[in-house]
Amino acid sequence: MDGHPEETLAASKLGATRSREWVHRVISLLEAAAGQLHNQVHPAQDTLLEATSLLRQQIDPAAAREAPDGRGRLLAWQRRKVRDYINSHITEPVLVAHLCALVQRSEAHFSRSFKRTFGESPHSFVVRCRVELATQYMLTTDASLSDIALRCGFADQAHLSKHFRQAAGQSPAAWRRAYRSPEPLQGATRPAAQSSPRALAVDTA
Repeated sequence: MDGHPEETLAASKLGATRSREWVHRVISLLEAAAGQLHNQVHPAQDTLLEATSLLRQQIDPAAAREAPDGRGRLLAWQRRKVRDYINSHITEPVLVAHLCALVQRSEAHFSRSFKRTFGESPHSFVVRCRVELATQYMLTTDASLSDIALRCGFADQAHLSKHFRQAAGQSPAAWRRAYRSPEPLQGATRPAAQSSPRALAVDTA
């Protein structure tokens, strides 16, 4: 049976296009399902994100290996997802593996892109967020340093003191005495404590 090469090629391209459209639709559904589990501790979220990443690699392996943008930085939506995740899990261990899954990147690739985006490693960024959050608590609440340490995701007061001293050059207690007014001005009230560390979002983009 004689065939027409042009028609065969056209049919092949059409089939490939439809397959890609189908896969893109499946990816959208998986991302939507993962988004519905946002801020929930559920093992299905990691599974959905991994499935999405595998599909992306299947339909466009080259793009999956490329840097997120032309300068190797994370895209705006990726930065937002990473910051939101860190802020909402600041009292818990924040693993690089979980951040990678959010943006469908390998750990090595994600770490490079993260540093180009924020100017520091994921670990350093998380520690800085925790230190900044601790300063807010020290200025606006009467909570003990040990309590503040736990609220900000540090293991204990010593852990907080170590990182705070590295960042500020003095202990948390000394910094608190130096920067916090002992009494509010007449007619003024001391700022109320935030109900949750998650309310204190850190935006460093």
